[in-house]
Amino acid sequence: MIILETPNGIVDVSNEYYSTLIGSAVSSCYGVAGMAPGNAAQGIASFFGRKKIDHGVLVTANGRELVVDLHIIVTYGVNIAEIVKSIIKKVRYTIEEATGLTVESVNVYVDGMRAD
Repeated sequence: MIILETPNGIVDVSNEYYSTLIGSAVSSCYGVAGMAPGNAAQGIASFFGRKKIDHGVLVTANGRELVVDLHIIVTYGVNIAEIVKSIIKKVRYTIEEATGLTVESVNVYVDGMRAD
């Protein structure tokens, strides 16, 4: 839960909101074949067939700034460095436009490749 104090009161934003927002933005990027589980809980959930768009997305708050960790699977034969740059720009823009919060860093981990 990320808590924001505004002049009008306190706003609680769930991590699931950020994970879903970021997961949909990343999934729409060219060259991303899918999301990989980012932690043990997501890995167990995907093992039992519960695949969600927010797999591979971990968001932590550092004051009024967010740190985003992404675990992705890329399409075979694409330029990984360019895909990562594109994802970082899109995630930063999406979060800042939707929430007004600053993104401290976006860490992208390529966990695999898939031939499509």
